[in-house]
Amino acid sequence: MHEHSLINNLLDKIHRLAVGEGGRLVAVRLRLGALAHISADHLREHFEQATIGTSLHGLRLHIEEQPDIHHPEAQDIVLDSLEFEQPDES
Repeated sequence: MHEHSLINNLLDKIHRLAVGEGGRLVAVRLRLGALAHISADHLREHFEQATIGTSLHGLRLHIEEQPDIHHPEAQDIVLDSLEFEQPDES
């Protein structure tokens, strides 16, 4: 259940940030803190399951794991950036 709320919050944030951007969202970069209580593989699995049938399905998900348990964001999953494909203007 914990993973479900983490993923839903992340997807809501991605949707909010992507609205109004030019181009199609193609990739998301995340930083996964050492104490975030989810592995990168588990996060990826939940993300892929949660996006099936949505506009976010098929996004490339890049996850950088931060091993430092003393880092200020050690308990967080940080949305680092969104990558958009710009439409052709030809």
